[in-house]
Amino acid sequence: MHYSLRDARFRALVFQVVALGAVLAALAYLVSNTVTNLEARKIASGFGFLAREAGFAIGETTFIVYSAADSYLRALAVGLANTFRVALVGVVLATVVGTLVGLARLSSNWLVSRLATLYVEVLRNVPLLVQLFFWYAIISENLPGPRAALNPLPGVFLSNRGIAVPTLVIESAHAWVLGAFGLGLLLAWRLAVWARRRQARTGQQFHAFWAGLAIALGLPLAVFLGAGAPSALEVPALAGFNFAGGATLTPEFAALLAGLTIYTASFIAEIVRAGVLAVQRGQFEAAYALGLHRNLAMRLVVLPQALRVIVPPLTSQYLNLTKNSSLAVAIGYPDIVSIANTAINQTGQAIEGIAIIMTVYLTISLSISAFMNWYNKRIALVER
Repeated sequence: MHYSLRDARFRALVFQVVALGAVLAALAYLVSNTVTNLEARKIASGFGFLAREAGFAIGETTFIVYSAADSYLRALAVGLANTFRVALVGVVLATVVGTLVGLARLSSNWLVSRLATLYVEVLRNVPLLVQLFFWYAIISENLPGPRAALNPLPGVFLSNRGIAVPTLVIESAHAWVLGAFGLGLLLAWRLAVWARRRQARTGQQFHAFWAGLAIALGLPLAVFLGAGAPSALEVPALAGFNFAGGATLTPEFAALLAGLTIYTASFIAEIVRAGVLAVQRGQFEAAYALGLHRNLAMRLVVLPQALRVIVPPLTSQYLNLTKNSSLAVAIGYPDIVSIANTAINQTGQAIEGIAIIMTVYLTISLSISAFMNWYNKRIALVER
């Protein structure tokens, strides 16, 4: 076969090979130059430092037991767990709040619609970092000290040390209750699948939502009552200058969660509103003609179609919320970025520390994208 630069495909292949070679050469130069400079300055390289003793305490270790004598690797694991904690809770809360606000903007009630509009226009135009400082100042400076803590509900205390709440004393019977709840969710899902197939086959509607909810909640409730209803609570009590017992949401976590949730929800609200408006008006009218009232028409007819428009931009907001959690360093919440920065300052291994941060956020982002893309394909219209 004769190859010539006059051949467009061959020419394109040559250009790509040259471009790839240039990129690889540039990377090789950067790596070589970096290694040479590190050796000249006697700065250690590699990830061996992860096995060394960290030597610093972490103020918030919810899921992983940690002490200053543990390794840098364990410290980073604590930071990763803290990042997951605020990101997962934030995604759920932002989705719920954003959906409600987005639907409220479409409400026929003038006051509800205008309040939702005010929420969106104000909060999405104020920088997230400013909002984090605002919520942190509200919690840490405007709330009283532990000895004068607000007590809005029995066992719940609001102070500048955080939000102290009662916790359930875990017993062996609770494992059976949790298992019953999981079984209830599985049965509710199977019931919903059966109801959809039955409706597609016969046209008869079955209220699977309420029946599934009754199964998902009724089954664990029956097991709970059968086990003697073990519901002992560990109530926070003032001990010295802080509360002991129960669980405490620190001011840093509460401020970060509030800021991420409220800020991201303002964008999700606009996505939901745009998705609903993208559904043709005739779909509403057809639903009304079938005898469905407004709420049922929205849930059964409009929102399932709107999801096909909502999911792609919603994915971006989930990614933004997760990446924006790195601003936690500004208010002292020990996420992966904050702990990695401390490790960098102590070891001087900035390249490895930044590489760890980049790898973590890249992995989280790709995982979220993969899941949302899978869900988007499941709800996509299939032409037959």
